[in-house]
Amino acid sequence: MCGFLAIIGQGKEESLVRELSARMSHRGPDERDIHITEKGHFLSHERLSIVDLHTGKQPIQGTSAAWMVHNGEIYNHQKLRDGLLKHHTFRTTSDSEVIVHLYEEFGDDFCNHLDGIFAFVVIDGDHYIAGRDPLGVKPLYYGIDERGRMYFASEMKALADQCKTFATFPPGHYYTPETGFVKYYQPIWEDVSESIQPVDYQAIRETLTQAVDKRLMSDVPIGVLLSGGLDSSLTSSIAVRLMKERGETLHSFSIGLDAEAPDAKAARKVAEFLGTKHHEIHFTIEQGIEILEKLIWHLETYDVTSIRASTPMYFLSKFITEMGIKVVLSGEGADEIFGGYLYFRNAPSVVDFQKETIERVQKLHTADLLRADKSTMAHGLEARVPFLDKKFLDLAITIQPEEKMPQTYNGVEKYILRKAFDTPEQPYLPAEVLWRQKEQFSDGVGYNWIDTLIAYGTSQVSDEAFAKAAELYPYNTPATKEAFYYRTIFHKHFPQKSAAETVRKWIPKWQENTDPSGRANQAHVQAEPEIAKLIVDIPI
Repeated sequence: MCGFLAIIGQGKEESLVRELSARMSHRGPDERDIHITEKGHFLSHERLSIVDLHTGKQPIQGTSAAWMVHNGEIYNHQKLRDGLLKHHTFRTTSDSEVIVHLYEEFGDDFCNHLDGIFAFVVIDGDHYIAGRDPLGVKPLYYGIDERGRMYFASEMKALADQCKTFATFPPGHYYTPETGFVKYYQPIWEDVSESIQPVDYQAIRETLTQAVDKRLMSDVPIGVLLSGGLDSSLTSSIAVRLMKERGETLHSFSIGLDAEAPDAKAARKVAEFLGTKHHEIHFTIEQGIEILEKLIWHLETYDVTSIRASTPMYFLSKFITEMGIKVVLSGEGADEIFGGYLYFRNAPSVVDFQKETIERVQKLHTADLLRADKSTMAHGLEARVPFLDKKFLDLAITIQPEEKMPQTYNGVEKYILRKAFDTPEQPYLPAEVLWRQKEQFSDGVGYNWIDTLIAYGTSQVSDEAFAKAAELYPYNTPATKEAFYYRTIFHKHFPQKSAAETVRKWIPKWQENTDPSGRANQAHVQAEPEIAKLIVDIPI
């Protein structure tokens, strides 16, 4: 939901601030507004209206002099209104407004009261506070210009050419000029030694169901991104059950190069089983290549994995918003939490496995969450991620790692998640989907997509140009011609050194081939019938 720009400091022209904010208008196509405080600071907002369609325009003023902008959703806003903030007078029914009232109630240290996804700035006179949700589901950048003005923006493109230095705002932190960055989110699972709980299948099922339920909060229609893999299929199945209780039907969406793509076939099977109103779209490789430059401008990254996977998500998001749907549920996070990527099978020890799951969750904001947000918000579509619910994370990550390792279950990844929803009397999913082998999203839309994309990127870079890779790009030097090609596009839009340094490359561990495609892992050669055979012999 939305995009914002905040500039703390005087002297900017209002017309320029509006122009900078408009670079993010795709994030908020419904409304826009700007507020200049009495001290001359700027708050600008591009709104995607999801909760409170009529009075939730931002920036929002608190009870007194404080003003705020927010991007995201606060799922416990009604509970806060009825409890901690019951004596406050609200100007809107928007979930966002609780942020400025929490600031008025508690001062700067209030982020742990929020349950949701958020990036925000509150300005009160010359004092200000900026904050970002625990895992960085919502993006936020900060920078400083030549005159010492501080900038905060939902996307890098709104501040990159204005600031002498800028960076990614760290998830789970808030910032004030007096304190600097403060880490407010300190979950127990960050300590590897705290991973001691035995698996509780019922608790997994109930906590994930609660996580999906709160993410159905909306005043507009909701859909699901359904790839046919385990994570999106479980999210869809839970949502169908919850919405059926309310007499509502769920729209599901999948994409592939054609009707025979692995994900497309699996998604059709799931949709038929669940009874969703299913929509399947196709794109051509030529179309995908054609939008690469625009896509990289939206994504603000040159990471190979993110670009490969974002292309189908970009096309799918466009189709969804054209149908009038503004919110979708998505399955990001499960592979990191449960060690679902195929390379986890090669973990040399239990401790290494657990450390890698924790690190992958902590770095989600640099990869899958960045992709999920920016490829959907390029078309004004918000993605919500139930697997990254704080309560679910506290439960799932602290389970004994032996219980999560695929080695424990004859190589079946995410076994305990599958088993938690293996309820034959009232099945959540068909068995062949519940136990389907992991397929990377960029692979699942059709294997020709990755193969052709690699070939195309390689063809665009000469040997002479590639030989200068280290000289041209000393930071994160591209290791392949495909990566070099993406980097040249990124550099054209974002030539600043600070821009390059916001990107973190993802490379799978414990395998000889460092290509991020799931098919690069030897485990992928196992056919699905072999997986089905393994299920029979798995210890329960």
